[in-house]
Amino acid sequence: MKFDGYKLRDEILDDVFAEAERALGARLDPSGITYGTQGATVGLPTTADTWVRVAWSAPEKVRLQAWTGGEIASAVVGVKKPELYRSYRWVDRNRSVVWRADEVELIRSKAVHPTGVIDSDPDLPAGWWEGLASSLVALAGFPTRRVGMPQEHLTRRINQVFGDEGVATEVDEWTTAHADVHWGNVTAPDFYLLDWEDWGLGPRGLDAATLWVGSLLVPAVADVVQKVFADDLNTRSGLLAQLLVCSNVIRINSGKPTPSPLLEPARREADRLLDALR
Repeated sequence: MKFDGYKLRDEILDDVFAEAERALGARLDPSGITYGTQGATVGLPTTADTWVRVAWSAPEKVRLQAWTGGEIASAVVGVKKPELYRSYRWVDRNRSVVWRADEVELIRSKAVHPTGVIDSDPDLPAGWWEGLASSLVALAGFPTRRVGMPQEHLTRRINQVFGDEGVATEVDEWTTAHADVHWGNVTAPDFYLLDWEDWGLGPRGLDAATLWVGSLLVPAVADVVQKVFADDLNTRSGLLAQLLVCSNVIRINSGKPTPSPLLEPARREADRLLDALR
């Protein structure tokens, strides 16, 4: 069976949904279907007021850390995230993939921006920022052997763009991070942090830096991120995390005929960060 797992909205998945319903004992409501930012996941509400998220992987490419991230994150306390109720995995030989379905708490608040990047002020109240900050503090203190962002990855990505700048990239502070805190993984008006596949140890300030770079088109919001997370972002690790996310924007967009509007602000901020790190 020909199958494009990155365009799930174009696939007929009736049998997949039926298997998830059978295994979880939950009736899916197709009227509320939602697709992930990369098009490779799909979520649906159930008639029992829960949410089922369905994801796939090629069997030979199952990454144990990502595949079990949500399950292990259920042990993390002090963080506003959907509660996990049950999970199910099965082999689909027709499509040559492995599926997993996770039934979680239904969160009625929506992602702030489905692309992960904002282009207008979402007008979030102080309580929302407090919820985000307290959740990231609690997460940072949670002990784990998982790795969300290894040193080798940070060094490679920064040097791909700024290798001639002579900046030392060794991280001196590591904390537990979500490792994917963009505007598509946080909800409003009620704050929740979604999608826990890749959490683990990362440079201090990584989560704040990721949210910040997705805010650069709205300077007032980017300034709020800098203010709320100043203690993390102003450390050397925090500066490196910011340089990393800027380098990712620059690396991905520099050769494109129509680059993201984030490219120029990322370049300007990178100059500031390089000066601070020298």
